[in-house]
Order: sequence, then structure tokens, then C-alpha cells
Amino acid sequence: MSASRRPVTLAAAVATAAALGATFALPALAAGEAAPAAAPASVMELTDGTLDWGFKESFRRYIGGAGTITVKDGATQAAGNGIFTFGNGRGTYDTATHGTDTAFDGSVNFSAHGGVLDITLSDVKVSTSGTSGAVTVDLKTPQGTEDDVEFAELDLSAVRPGQGEGGAMVFKDIPSKLTKAGSAAFNGMYAEGEALDPATLSVKAVTTPPTEEPTKEPTEEPTKEPSEEPTKEPTKEPTKEPTEAPTAAPTDRPTTPAPSASAPADGQGEIVDGTLDWGVKESFRSYVTGPVANGRVETGGGATASAAGYRFPDATGGFDADEQTLDAAFDGTVRFLGHKEGDAYTLDLSLTGLEIRLEDGAGTLVADVSSKDRETRKVTTRTDLEIADLKLPAGELEAKDGVVTLSAVPATLTADGTEAFGGMYAKGTQLDALTVSVALDEDAELPAATAGSGTTGGSGTTTGSGGTGSTTGATVGGGGTVGGSASLASTGAGLPAGALIAASGVVVAAGAGVVIAARRRRTV
Repeated sequence: MSASRRPVTLAAAVATAAALGATFALPALAAGEAAPAAAPASVMELTDGTLDWGFKESFRRYIGGAGTITVKDGATQAAGNGIFTFGNGRGTYDTATHGTDTAFDGSVNFSAHGGVLDITLSDVKVSTSGTSGAVTVDLKTPQGTEDDVEFAELDLSAVRPGQGEGGAMVFKDIPSKLTKAGSAAFNGMYAEGEALDPATLSVKAVTTPPTEEPTKEPTEEPTKEPSEEPTKEPTKEPTKEPTEAPTAAPTDRPTTPAPSASAPADGQGEIVDGTLDWGVKESFRSYVTGPVANGRVETGGGATASAAGYRFPDATGGFDADEQTLDAAFDGTVRFLGHKEGDAYTLDLSLTGLEIRLEDGAGTLVADVSSKDRETRKVTTRTDLEIADLKLPAGELEAKDGVVTLSAVPATLTADGTEAFGGMYAKGTQLDALTVSVALDEDAELPAATAGSGTTGGSGTTTGSGGTGSTTGATVGGGGTVGGSASLASTGAGLPAGALIAASGVVVAAGAGVVIAARRRRTV
């Protein structure tokens, strides 16, 4: 019983912002009045905008190990080699065409290999039209400078707006991908269409507060409501209910919890079924199946490949709305294999026994993990490892029609979770968002997922019963060299030095891989 998301564009959100209590206000038409052929005040000013965007996390990590990242002119970078924030956004929103254009302050420079790699992005702008958009930049490389390069495409078709401080409209985690021009800036290191970090856009509209409306509303409405309602309702209802309804009313009103015969109270209960949809980390999946690790992903124990990455089924546990707790354990295993040496894989990472634990607005994702040291090949098993912190949505946990659902819950790597990846990722690294749906009633309907065969293999090709798709991963150095094949010396093996540097750094950091550990199912 999954509700499909209605595509929401930036324009549509601006139009409905008044209902969300934001500062946006669009000119209204009088009843029956046709829209003028040329609306004189169709352009609204946007101000105080911000763009949070990291370009590409794997590229930042690569530069962090091989060179420097410099932000200036108003741009900032989050701690731990995090994402960039471009501020002081100013622009326009056209109420006739529903298009937006916003320009931001700040620049970021990536430099490595003694200046062979030297890329500066500045004068960052975001434009939207309908459900699509673009990030344009002024681009400076050793080959020259080019202004207003359409660097990344934005897809707003599944993005839902939120409200920020001061009535700002916030569009979180907008999917972005590299354009042909953006690919050329990196000498083809990343291909056109390569998935980039999601972007978060925040904008405000400059409007003048109304002067007449507030004085009309309060003077007419309040005087009618209180005078008529309280006198009619209380005198009739109480006299009828006690005298006529003692025998009939109990069967009509309060006794109507007949649903409890087939479904438990939505407030609490034992979990009888449920699913967890999670992709672990998209860039890690791409790395494993890409040309560097040249590996594959396997699922087992009931887990299957899905649109979100992987689906883990057969939840057990418990839910209590009063205590605001949920504990759900799931079946299934996902195994990442890469860097084959002989008959074994140097990278062999498995996660099993995944469990979601939520209490008092905080949440963790727990799993059983075992790791094999790259040098000694010794296997270390870790059970009940808290691998991710979960950021729960605002509001209370609740069940509807016997199902508790949490969609697109942000997850970040914990300090213990870094062990699962052999230190490849730092604490706080953004993992894939996860979706949890658990049923308290055997007749409740859970959201469906398109499942695959459970094997994602070789060079980024995902194979499943639902179809075959290509997800070629462009890990740093995966398909080319930073700065081009001519920029750095090549090795006798035919793999550019840049690729070898990136691959060796990642493999060493990963410290090999992880082998599955069986775990006894936990029940609540």
C-alpha cells in the first residue's frame, strides 16, 4: 500500500507556499477573471538563497588524499571533507512561465598532481523549468576559462518541498548528473550522465505583506462562530445521548472498534511482516562493480535487488506508539565481492541480520559484519554492530491501517560503522537513505518492490528477473586519468597512474573485505 509520489516542481511549490506558511505569495485572479495576455508583474525577486552541493563525494575523497580543495569568495565546506555551501543566492521566479534563476556567491578549486589537475568552479547558478533544472558554472582549467557552462542536470520530478527558516522553500536531495560539458572538464574521467551528489536548494521570495486582508477576516468571522455554535450544540446533544442512546449508541459509536477483530490497535503490537529497502551506499556499489574492483554483488537469505538497492524481508519485532519505539529485524544478506586474486576476493564484504532500532526520536541501523584483514587474511566477526545513525522525520511514529512506514530516512556512518568498510569511509559519511515498512496485521498490505535475482555483476551490470540495467560505476580513476591519459605516466599494465593511485588508496583503506556472519534472529 505505497502511495506514489506526485512530482512536485519548484514552480508548483512556490505556488503553494502560502499554504505552508512561507513568505511566497502569488498574485491572485478575481473570480471568473481570465489571466491577462501579458502579466505586468510576472517576475518575483528571490533572495537569501543557498545551494548545498558536494559535486561528487568520491572525487572529494580522491583530492583529499592527492591534493587540496580550496573554497573562497563566500563558499564554505563542511567539516571532514564534506559538501560545499554556496550562499547569498539572488534571482527571479517567473509566475507566468514558472521558471527560476538563482546565482550564488563562492568558488571551489580542486588541485592535485602538481597542478596537472587544477579545476575551479565559480559563479554557480541554478535554473529550473518544470521538473528539470541545471547547475551552470564558470569553469577554469589549465586549458582555459569558459563562462556559463551547463555543468550538471537536475531532476526535480520526485522532489518534495519543505519549509526552512524565515519561510524559505527547501528542495532537499535533488538528483544531479554530469553533462557532456561537465565530463569534458574532467577529460572524460567521468562520463556524461554520471550520478553526482544530490543538491539541496533553498530560496525565499521578496514580497510585501498584505495591508487590508488581516483587518477584514477577524472582524466578521469571530462574531458569528462563537455566538451560534456553543448555544445550539450543547443543549441538544447531551439530552438525547443519555436518554435515548444508552442501549443503541454503544453499539453504533464506541463499540465500532470491530476492526480489532482482524487488526490490532494501530498504537502498538507485534510486527508480523515488513521490509527494509536500502542500497548501503551507491558510490560503493559502483566501485565494487566498476572497472577497478571488477566485482559483483550477491544477495541471499531472502534479500533481493530492488530499485532502492536491496530489499530485506520478513520483519519481526515490536512497535509501541505510546513509548515511540520500534524494533524490527529483517532477513537477508548482501555481499560485495571485488579485486579477485586467484579463487578468492580481496574485498569480500557481507552484511546480514539488519535491524532498525528507534526510540525517542533517535534511530540506529544494526547489522552483523565480519572482516578479513588484507594482509593476514584473518577473519574478524562483529555482531550487533551499530553501523548507521538514522535521522527520523519530524512528528510521532504512528501506524496507519496496521502499517508503520518511514520513507527515505537519511543514514550516516557511525564510528563503529567505519569498521564495516575497513576505514574506507569516515564517521558521518552519508549512506543511502532507507525505507522501512512493517505490518502489525497479517492482512495489511506492504509496499511492493521490483526485485532482481540478487546478483549484480561485473563492470557495473545489474542482472535481475525484473530486467537488466547498466550502472557502470565511475570510481576515481575507474575509466580514465585525472587530467587525461596524456597528463600522467602510464604503467606497463595499461592502467593510467591516476587510476592506480585511486584504486590502491581505496583498496588499502578498505583493508580488504568482509565475510558474512550468521546471527540468531532477535524477537521483541
